[in-house]
Amino acid sequence: MQPSVPAAFLRRALTVARAEFAALGALAVLALGLLTFVDVADDMSEAEGLAFDGRVLAWMQPVAGQPRGPWWLHEAAADLTSLGGIAVLTLFAFVALGVLLILRKHLSAVLLVIGLAGAVGLSEGLKALFGRQRPPADYQAVDTLNASFPSGHALLATVFYLTVAVMMTRAFPQRRLKIYVLGVGILFAVMVGLTRVYLGAHWASDVLAGWGVGAAWAMALWLVSYAIERHQRHRHAALVDETPVVET
Repeated sequence: MQPSVPAAFLRRALTVARAEFAALGALAVLALGLLTFVDVADDMSEAEGLAFDGRVLAWMQPVAGQPRGPWWLHEAAADLTSLGGIAVLTLFAFVALGVLLILRKHLSAVLLVIGLAGAVGLSEGLKALFGRQRPPADYQAVDTLNASFPSGHALLATVFYLTVAVMMTRAFPQRRLKIYVLGVGILFAVMVGLTRVYLGAHWASDVLAGWGVGAAWAMALWLVSYAIERHQRHRHAALVDETPVVET
């Protein structure tokens, strides 16, 4: 007995949805990241947004310049926040690029470079556009540069660690390992953002905006990579990131 047209269409739709689940998820994260940034940018100068930022900063630092918690937590936060700095990320990027080039993952290497360069451009461009003042100097437990919105550390950390985590998931067939790697990448980005507020370097909304833009940019890069690989498969050509087999 032939299945009905609606049933056949439903099965086909479910098959496509399962096959494209990762792409749909990336699109959802991209959209959510952009919406988060737009919403935060719209609210940051209004009374409600300013009050939110003030409450978070006051909770993080009940006394200006003295972050909540014991001394070792202050030291740990100062160390962890550097994971989103240009110097540390540049070092990590060179290490990651070396691995990708050795493995002949040229597409991934190019996208990683574009991702970081684009993230720096987005960070500096948006800071110049909004020109927001940082929290009062009395609250800043670390040295800061340029404008406050969005958080460059949060943005760059999200782009780098999320991009590398997504690349690494391709090397692991087990679902649990994929989830673990993605979780670690997200955790690093979250820790960097939280330490920026904890140390008085940024308002909470700066970090939320940095996370949003960073996640959107990282997913946009992944979607470009996904589209290129789909195009290669459709043309029955060797994937850009695969090493051709040489017969001897």
